[in-house]
Amino acid sequence: MPASRHDDLEAIKQLKAKYFRFLDTKQWDSFAQVFAEEAVSCSSPDPADWKHGRQAIVEHVRSVVRDAVTVHYGHMPEIEFTGATTAKGVWSMFDFVDYGTHGWRGYGHYEEEYVKENGEWKIQSFRLTRLRKDEFKKGR
Repeated sequence: MPASRHDDLEAIKQLKAKYFRFLDTKQWDSFAQVFAEEAVSCSSPDPADWKHGRQAIVEHVRSVVRDAVTVHYGHMPEIEFTGATTAKGVWSMFDFVDYGTHGWRGYGHYEEEYVKENGEWKIQSFRLTRLRKDEFKKGR
């Protein structure tokens, strides 16, 4: 792999690490910066649930996890360059979401597309698919 592609690969891995860290620490302005301006996302099987645009994605994610303690992990990235400034990837994922009274542990994959804008990699699109979601309730 040429040195520049190796650098791009590492930059995409760092981008995803920032995605998880900013999400879990609820740094919403920084979280927004991992996305391209016209990014799209979906985290359900329903195509009507696609969110269009950086701000819509951030507002949706914030509304879902605002009152929860979250822990997200991405594993085993499969990154493929599709052009000079584009790539796609699949990440195995785990998330733990705790609202205090209930929550879940989830397992699945992020399917993503990336674009390099002004020398910086951004998430252009992502789709979260779940293989398993173990919900829990806490007793009183």
